[in-house]
Amino acid sequence: MLYCIYVYNSVKPLILFRKDKNMDFLELAKKRYSVRNFKKIPISQMIIDKILMAGNVAPTAHNNQPQKIIVVHSQKGLQILKKCTECHYDAPLAFIICYDKNKCWKRSYDDKNSGDIDASIVATHMMMEATELGIGSTWIMYFIPDAIKVEFELPDNIEPVVILVMGYPDAQPVKEHLDRRDLGEYVSYR
Repeated sequence: MLYCIYVYNSVKPLILFRKDKNMDFLELAKKRYSVRNFKKIPISQMIIDKILMAGNVAPTAHNNQPQKIIVVHSQKGLQILKKCTECHYDAPLAFIICYDKNKCWKRSYDDKNSGDIDASIVATHMMMEATELGIGSTWIMYFIPDAIKVEFELPDNIEPVVILVMGYPDAQPVKEHLDRRDLGEYVSYR
């Protein structure tokens, strides 16, 4: 059965289609892997919008929504990105997920800022939606923060956290992708 879901945002309504409303999240999570070889096929604006909408519905501390996302898909933008990281993998699309230091929730006990966590949750939602849409991704933390700030003209209050490079996969996951630690190694009950 095909379900049609209407999502409205401030720009335009999006119509999202799902084959089965009882999606198995664990199966989706197992399907996702880091892609380092991409086909040279551009990603449509409709798919970019769906990925962005997944980030938009991500939970953030106190619902402050401090995320700032830069969509990099023009040839000029992708060339600029290459100045900031060697881990671009020639992907046709990248999202730079940042947070606004002025919009973050802070824990009163120690003034811990929620920005890194909020941006990571947003990025994870985007990455999983991309997987659902057949788009491969890689989470890049190996970048020069100051280069991102300068090259993409970010104000001082915007902090880059992660770059998600994306595209249609041109390789299968390596065997090691399936290797997982036993839960008993890192889970404890009290």
